[in-house]
Formats: sequence, structure tokens, C-alpha cells
Amino acid sequence: MNTTLERPREAEGAPSATRPAPATMRLPYAFRSARAARLMVNAKLIEWGLEALIDDAELIISELVSNAAKTGCRTYMIVAIRRPTAGVVRLLVSDGSASPPVRIEAGPSHESGRGLALVHHLTKAKWGVRLWPHGKVIHADLGVPSELA
Repeated sequence: MNTTLERPREAEGAPSATRPAPATMRLPYAFRSARAARLMVNAKLIEWGLEALIDDAELIISELVSNAAKTGCRTYMIVAIRRPTAGVVRLLVSDGSASPPVRIEAGPSHESGRGLALVHHLTKAKWGVRLWPHGKVIHADLGVPSELA
């Protein structure tokens, strides 16, 4: 599995001193990893003074990590949080499955299937997937309110 998460193109020209330091961690393919990912995201958002994004970011990272845990991969996933620009917080999850996520329309009687719809809603459709030869990286971008950017 490729464990390198691609550096966002819009951040390439910016001096590193102006971008907050990202956080990355390797986690096992287990549902308990969602808690560790939430704690990392929470700590970074507090460090960056973006407490207003914590609830949405925790929901998003929980969904992405839980989906990765369902892939059946046996090594580890990579979870990261970055600030590619002042106005964006990017959450990333890399896993070893080449199957892209599929957003479905879950009906009232369905027990699951609402997670990616929630990610789609919370990110205002600013999420996606990049396939690699041995897996994928899913990113979800949250807008930073202009008064906090």
C-alpha cells in the first residue's frame, strides 16, 4: 500500500511557515480506530483555533475510518488532517482497497448507507477519492468560516 498522502496542489507554492502543521497517523483496520482518528482531528482543530468545525469533522472522519475498517484490509490505514489553504480543512483516509466508496440513497427502512450522504452534505459536496495501484485516498474538505480563516 502506498502510505504517502498526496500533497494538495494548491498548497505547493505557499511557504511552509504560513501553513499549520498537518497531523498523520497509522491506524489498524478496526472500528476502534475511529475514536483515535476523532481525537487527532479534535486536537488539531483546537490547536488551529477552529473549534467550530469539530462536530462536523468528527462525524466525517468517523465515517471515513469506519468505511475503511470494513474493507477487510489487514495492514493499516493512514488518517490525516491538513490545511491546504486558510479557508479549507482537509480530512484524508488512505486504505488498501481499490474499491471506491459509493454514495447511496438509503431509505427509512435501511439500517446503513447514510454515511457518505452525510459526508456529502457536511462538505457541501467537496469530497472525493483518488485511486492508487494498491488502494485509495478519500478526502473531505470542510470550509473554514471567513472570520476564522
